[in-house]
Amino acid sequence: MNYQAGSYEVAVIGAGHAGIEAALAAARLGASTILFTISLDAIANLPCNPSIGGTAKGHLVREIDALGGEMGRAADATFIQSRMLNRGKGPAVHSLRAQIDRKAYHLYMKHQLEYQQGLEIKQAEIVELQAENGRVSAVVTELGAVYQAKTVILCTGTYLKGKIFVGEYSKESGPDGMHPSNLLSASLQQLGIVLRRFKTGTPARVDRRSIDFSQMEVQQGDDPITPFSFETDPATLHNREVCYMTYTNEQTHQVIRENIGRSPLYGGKIEGVGPRYCPSIEDKVVRFHEKPRHQLFIEPMGLDTNEMYLQGMSSSLPEEIQVAFYRTISGFEQLKIMRNAYAIEYDCINPTCLKASLEFKEMAGLFGAGQFNGTSGYEEAAAQGLLAGINAARQVQGKPPLILDRASSYIGTLVDDLVIKGCNDPYRMMTSRSEYRLLLRQDNADARLTPVGYEIGLIDAARFARFQDKQQQITDELERLRKTNLPPSEALNKLLVSRETSQITTGCKVSELIRRPQISYQDLLPFDCARPELPEDVREQVEISLKYEGYIQKQRAQVEQMRRLEGKMLPEGLDYSEIGGLRLEAVEKLNQLRPVNIGQASRISGVSPADLSVLLVWLEQHRRRGEGI
Repeated sequence: MNYQAGSYEVAVIGAGHAGIEAALAAARLGASTILFTISLDAIANLPCNPSIGGTAKGHLVREIDALGGEMGRAADATFIQSRMLNRGKGPAVHSLRAQIDRKAYHLYMKHQLEYQQGLEIKQAEIVELQAENGRVSAVVTELGAVYQAKTVILCTGTYLKGKIFVGEYSKESGPDGMHPSNLLSASLQQLGIVLRRFKTGTPARVDRRSIDFSQMEVQQGDDPITPFSFETDPATLHNREVCYMTYTNEQTHQVIRENIGRSPLYGGKIEGVGPRYCPSIEDKVVRFHEKPRHQLFIEPMGLDTNEMYLQGMSSSLPEEIQVAFYRTISGFEQLKIMRNAYAIEYDCINPTCLKASLEFKEMAGLFGAGQFNGTSGYEEAAAQGLLAGINAARQVQGKPPLILDRASSYIGTLVDDLVIKGCNDPYRMMTSRSEYRLLLRQDNADARLTPVGYEIGLIDAARFARFQDKQQQITDELERLRKTNLPPSEALNKLLVSRETSQITTGCKVSELIRRPQISYQDLLPFDCARPELPEDVREQVEISLKYEGYIQKQRAQVEQMRRLEGKMLPEGLDYSEIGGLRLEAVEKLNQLRPVNIGQASRISGVSPADLSVLLVWLEQHRRRGEGI
């Protein structure tokens, strides 16, 4: 028997990384919010890698922080080791990554949720969604409690009809042996939501005491450390552990090849599509058979545990085969597995059924975020959760949705890719997915998004004032460097010659010298007597702005062109079959995906430049008819 249990403006289903950000954002924006989780002990669980960030993912975390989300602060508070990846390349691809104390991260986020005003947390399995007149209206728990909700955010992760595989063995399960959500899928399908199956996998966790680290390469953390949150003082951060790296070998590969038929992935037992950019070790051995070895990283799960995570070695082979191939690796001869590797399959959606606000096109008030939307990764999930939480709260408050475009952020790129292009396998953010990556660096996420966070209400006045002060310091220093002349001197020319760049014979602006690839801002300190004392992050922004000024200007011009197309809005409900001159494929794709503007239409596979020209002509004619011309 069902009973009425309460009424809320926002209901969030799932307390993983997407659900946490969604619930906190909605509550912080003043919406009465309830967060449901199958287990309070699984809040903010790191079921796969105990890390936050990575290539392009670090960009997302800094953007989440710049908007007022929580993931960056949580990572800074609970990290074990931190490294900036890709330092040997340009600043566009520098990406922060930190090993996280898994248990501490869970406790940090659980605390934030429990003490957030306007947010209630409930351990319960949601088994049904109710809707009235095309709008979501309530959620129902397994025990029959009905919670009325003006908006609902689905953040089900890998729990939705979750099923794990280890060799020939399989069972219905969520990650880490948690209870799966088996009944909600049927309710969603009854509401007309089409589901599909994706899969992911996780490596084994092993006993630190059974590893011979003397045979491995040590991976040290950075010093000094760059924090994820723009509010964290770098001086307070210290690495507390090291990681290690080793390699598979031909013997490892031979064991895997001999048993490949026992892999459920190759035996046909797994229906779901796996992540293209994070293959299992059996996938690597089969697909990259020419490679003599594959690297793997040994990473701590926390400071108070002997569990170690084997990054790069996910598998669904039988347990005894896992033991056999792991023990062929140098340093693993006596390895003991604490938690075996497994694959997990789950229900999710094709995200093209969502608007750019992450609301369903055909079900008002219902939002999706995270792996439910077809993505892979904690950071992608948190970014979507933050946006969905913001937009659910804004909807109940009668405000327009927050839409981030591709030129504003990696978050905008992620969402645009999902809702316009969709994904045929679990989507992973990469720097190569952005055509504006020189503008969307991890170091300037605050400049791009903190004003947005302040405007919508997630950034408070004190933080915004600190942000404005930083931006003013950058502006003032750039202006000073462009005006300051350095006279030629023996010492300066000696420096220039040592850096294999030309000497100067007359006065030269400091800004011009910094633009030389061989010369850094710091190199000129002895010659720039008027230089003020500035924080490291300000100095970094000044140097990047000068060194890449020409390239940045070119990308800004491209952005302006893109935004002109984004400003050409397409009428809602337009039947593209009525527009003469469009190819049949374009008509089909446009009617299916319903782009809101020409910019979105231009990114749809199957819509050609000729189709865009037809649309632009039609829009102009439509405008003229509307104006009575």
